[in-house]
Amino acid sequence: MQTAPFGLSMSDLFLFNEGSSHHSYRFMGAHPMKWEGVSGVRFAVWAPNATQVRVTGSFNGWDGASHSMTKAGSTGIWALFVPGIGEGDLYKYEVFTSSGERRLKSDPYAFYAERRPLTASVITELNGFPWRDGNWLEEKRSKHAYSNPLLIYEAHAGSWRVKGKEVYLTYDELAEQLLPYAVEMGYTHIELLPLAEHPLDQSWGYQITGFYAPSSRYGRPKQLMHFVDCCHERGLGVILDWVPGHFCRDDHGLRLFDGTPIFEGPDEKLADKPQWGTLAFDFGKNEVVSFLISNAVYWMEMYHIDGLRVDAVASMINLHMDKPKELYTWNKLGGIDNLDALRFLKRLNETVFHYYPEALMLAEDSSAWPAVTSPTYLGGLGFNFKWNMGWMNDILRYMSYDPSDRKHYHHLITFSLVYAFSENYVLPLSHDEVVHGKRSLLNKMPGTYEEKFAQLRLFYGYWMTHPGKKLLFMGGEFGQFDEWKDAEELDWLLLDYELHRKTQQYVRELNALYTELPSLWEKDAESGGFRWIDVHNADQSIISFIRYGTKSFSVIVANFSRSGYDSYRIGVPEQGLYRVRMHSDEEHYGGRGTRQRHVASEATAWHGCNQSISLLIPPLSFQLLILETGDTH
Repeated sequence: MQTAPFGLSMSDLFLFNEGSSHHSYRFMGAHPMKWEGVSGVRFAVWAPNATQVRVTGSFNGWDGASHSMTKAGSTGIWALFVPGIGEGDLYKYEVFTSSGERRLKSDPYAFYAERRPLTASVITELNGFPWRDGNWLEEKRSKHAYSNPLLIYEAHAGSWRVKGKEVYLTYDELAEQLLPYAVEMGYTHIELLPLAEHPLDQSWGYQITGFYAPSSRYGRPKQLMHFVDCCHERGLGVILDWVPGHFCRDDHGLRLFDGTPIFEGPDEKLADKPQWGTLAFDFGKNEVVSFLISNAVYWMEMYHIDGLRVDAVASMINLHMDKPKELYTWNKLGGIDNLDALRFLKRLNETVFHYYPEALMLAEDSSAWPAVTSPTYLGGLGFNFKWNMGWMNDILRYMSYDPSDRKHYHHLITFSLVYAFSENYVLPLSHDEVVHGKRSLLNKMPGTYEEKFAQLRLFYGYWMTHPGKKLLFMGGEFGQFDEWKDAEELDWLLLDYELHRKTQQYVRELNALYTELPSLWEKDAESGGFRWIDVHNADQSIISFIRYGTKSFSVIVANFSRSGYDSYRIGVPEQGLYRVRMHSDEEHYGGRGTRQRHVASEATAWHGCNQSISLLIPPLSFQLLILETGDTH
């Protein structure tokens, strides 16, 4: 009978080998502990094809000869207890391959790492943080994600603000600066670009070496816990971009970890991700599944992260995506679906929701794969939200046209409602749309300087009232003019200029309106939460529609043309006095200040309604009306 060394459990190792370990970080990696009454650190690493593994570090002069690890039977896991060492000591694994090669590797389960370009793992104790977010966690359990507001501020920790060239805000400083700003602006959640350790700044965190190590660029692990704790105390959720699809090729990382492709799999065509210069995980290998699913659970258990935005789902599930023909492979059925990746994603979501039913699992998916946000027991992938990439591409294309030409492309702002309720969508205005020559959202708008701002306000109003949850990348809230520069901070100096300052005020009040009005989010996932008033007015480039909540409704009118109208009639569902609750042409937002305050309905049938109202419609404007007083007769 096999026995596990140094207090490891054979049942834990069995589950790891079976692909069913959901908390493998509790025993893999470096853990400060006592063994037979002696304080030290136990190390455990998976290297099934190695002939020998040793621990080398700052405690033995980087000579592992005296610290050879013991293999735990046929599990492929090597372990060692080293007495007298602890928090802050540096280490790596010396892995000897079957060909006699010595490979110096960082710990795949390292909880902390040296700051790049150094690559050693750092012994770190994660337990013992004094969490104070019990009220947040309890309140979160009682909320249903689909029928509550979700307004996400997407931020890159390394360029929101900086203190100097490659001198970043720490997690503590982000808690002092980013957190109150997001709260003051009215967001419900912050989404951070990947924080897992990565060697290249320009990868923005999407090419990872340390999946369990928060980046040391911004501080230590417990400082990140402090940031999340502070967010929760202020009522702000935290979502983390998570990258299970691939990893970078750097020698100290996962590639050929024991001299063989244990993480990436043996098929080079399947593993190669040439667009990014990375390697795909082998989703059909049990130990890789344990590694990745445990990692998702890890961020939620140890850091109280509220949700994960799962990167590049389309690339994970399509064997041909982003690959030249010479790297094409097919599955056992002759198709191009990555069957192992599909199984992995289903197991991932089942596991996360088993432990954290209130979690957010968001798929960044550009594919047409059906039922991404349906439960796995109904054949879905099991996410609870999916980024609506189709809507995003259509609306940004539409807004790029001169207003005089938009009548020819009217379908681009209406087609999304054909499928808006087929999934639970987030409408993303993300970092990917304001980089690599794509220009900022403001600078995508055609026309004069003033027209750019008017159209950005109009665009944000349409976005905020379209069915689906919301995500905006940092800088969009004040009209960043240049596209995102990942090595510099946002152009905060623009707030010295009137129209940028007024745009920020508009976004702040639009955010507040969104969270205030249940009609804008209660029925996001239901077709009954939306009704067109007039979808067909392409010639004037005006759309009007209604958003319904359980007890209220909002009327929305958006004019995408340069023409204004003194008396534009639309049908309304009920008789009464309507108040213009939000108008993008307000002077304090940068507009002309031309609008009505109230308008009474008339018994003039219009647009299939018995009642209608006559509105003042300025050019390039958005307005939202609510029923202030109904029929009292």
